[in-house]
Amino acid sequence: MTAVRPATLLGIAADAALAVPGVAGLHPRLSRRLAAAASPTRTDVAHRASPEAGIRAGRAPDRPGWHIEVRCVLAEGRRALDVARNVHDRVGAAVLSHLAALDAVEPVTVEVAVTRIATRQDVA
Repeated sequence: MTAVRPATLLGIAADAALAVPGVAGLHPRLSRRLAAAASPTRTDVAHRASPEAGIRAGRAPDRPGWHIEVRCVLAEGRRALDVARNVHDRVGAAVLSHLAALDAVEPVTVEVAVTRIATRQDVA
C-alpha cells in the first residue's frame, strides 16, 4: 500500500471539480486570500491563486477516511444544486479511483460549497 499524499488529493479534486460543466472556478478560503493580500507581489505579474486553493483535503476528524471540501464559483445560468451535486459525485469518484489505484481505499466524504455565481463579465 502506497502512502496517500493530501497534496495529490488536492490536485485530483481540483481537476475533477473544474471539469464539471457550470463550474467557473474554485474559490480560495478566506485565510488564503488574506495571506495572498498581505504578501508582497510583483507589479508585473498578476497574482492568481492555484485551483487547489479552493480545495481542502484531510483526514475526517470524527471517523476513518478522507474529507474533501470544495469551494466553487458557478457560471451564470446554471442551477446551483445540479452543479453542486455533479461536483460532489465527480470529486468523490476521482478521489476514490486514485485511492483504489494506490490500494488504499478508504471512505471519502465530499462537501461542496457554492461561494458565488460568476457573471459573464467576471469570466471575460
